[in-house]
Amino acid sequence: MGKRVPMWQVLICIVFALGVICYSIFFTTSKYTSPEYDGYSEAHMPMILAAVVVSIFGALNGWKWSVMEKGMIQGISRSMQANLILLTVGILVSTWKAAGIIPSIIYYGLNIISPGFFLVTACLLCSIISLVIGSSYTTAGTIGVAMVGIAIGLGINPALAAGAVVAGAYTGDKMSPMSDTTNMAPAVSGSNVFEHIRHMVYTVTPSYIIALVLYFILGRSAAPDGAVQMEMKDTLQNAIQEEFTVSPFLMLPIVFLLIAVILKVPALPAMFGGVVMGLLCMGFVQGIRFADFFDIMHYGYISSSAGVELTNGYTVADVVGGGGFNGMLWTVSIVLCSMSFAGVLEATGMLGSVVEKILKVAKTNGLLVMTTVLTCFFINLLTADQYLSIILPGRMYKTAFEDRRLKNKNLSRCLEDSGTLTSPLIPWNVCGATMTGFLGQPTLAYAPYAFVNYICPIVSIIYGFTGFSIEKMSDEEYEKMLEMRKLEEEETARAMEA
Repeated sequence: MGKRVPMWQVLICIVFALGVICYSIFFTTSKYTSPEYDGYSEAHMPMILAAVVVSIFGALNGWKWSVMEKGMIQGISRSMQANLILLTVGILVSTWKAAGIIPSIIYYGLNIISPGFFLVTACLLCSIISLVIGSSYTTAGTIGVAMVGIAIGLGINPALAAGAVVAGAYTGDKMSPMSDTTNMAPAVSGSNVFEHIRHMVYTVTPSYIIALVLYFILGRSAAPDGAVQMEMKDTLQNAIQEEFTVSPFLMLPIVFLLIAVILKVPALPAMFGGVVMGLLCMGFVQGIRFADFFDIMHYGYISSSAGVELTNGYTVADVVGGGGFNGMLWTVSIVLCSMSFAGVLEATGMLGSVVEKILKVAKTNGLLVMTTVLTCFFINLLTADQYLSIILPGRMYKTAFEDRRLKNKNLSRCLEDSGTLTSPLIPWNVCGATMTGFLGQPTLAYAPYAFVNYICPIVSIIYGFTGFSIEKMSDEEYEKMLEMRKLEEEETARAMEA
């Protein structure tokens, strides 16, 4: 074990990391990169460089490489489930596109959804599905992909659609008792999961209503001229009919996936079941040869409509093609790079030092809530890990909330209002990179339109200062909490002696 890293050195590491990442994303272009990557926001190399710099400062303070390497490995281990889901969703999307499942959703969606109400519809639909299945990833990777395709067909900016999808998917995710983060936040803070969900209604409801109003206003103004919209709609629908067999029966795999998750089948087996159904539809409905199955699963579906243009440079192939295992490797690689950096930062104690300093300014309930919300966002920004943004502030601020006689569900709500919701707004965060991989829109393009994701943290801070819905412990609850804390401290002391 090394010594505590001085705060001035910690700040150098943080400023360097954020500076080099922002420089790479906003200011770098190169004549040496392939044209297909021109304009993409990349944070891989800056993350690796930042991990190297943090490791150097750690070594200068006596931290052994074996400890820092273990921190990297533990950080990567925390992300492995997400990586497996990402790769599986990549395969799922490619098979569902080749099978005509997603093209059929787009085809029928173009007939049902009005352009003026599209953004509201996309947000509501993704909220409901994510609430039912408890997964923003699955929602964005399936229905979200179709929503972006419908937006392009209707002549609506796909970044707007992606923002509505992300807002809806994450709203449903944070309110679902089947979501991992919805269970993690109360587990870390010591509250009950259903009390936690009921307490989040206070912040989610106004945020969601404001977002829907904004989507309604934007949807009315973003909808193109009727003649132009009909032309693009007809072009996309005709191309889909020419390339695929379109049928309502192709909705069955979606029903299967929803039922599997409702029955609490683990995510990976449920998704693989969806892949199998996609493969069956590829063979029996679309007539694709078995010999082509593996290439489609690996590299994605290549549409034959690459020359059919829609709008803003998009072709039909951009809408109905893509996906695949290989298409998710960019996202997985940014996860590995960011988790390596976060692992060293946590293993050397630098992250804990920053949080402790921040805690010292929280002198009132309002400041404590604001500090918690901002800390969750800061950890999302710095470590690129949604789970760390919930776990670390939960551990650090649990005692502070209890000492101020605030019920634990106040803390768990802050953790989700910020830790869960701000994660997809950051390009190098696991969630931001994932949404970009699924929806094909840069994080910074859709983030301004993911209204719930940044309105909700603001509402949470306002409640902290006004005291609205901030519940306090009774004298009996406070005494019981002190007794439980004493027992926990005694158990910890015995474990340390052993």
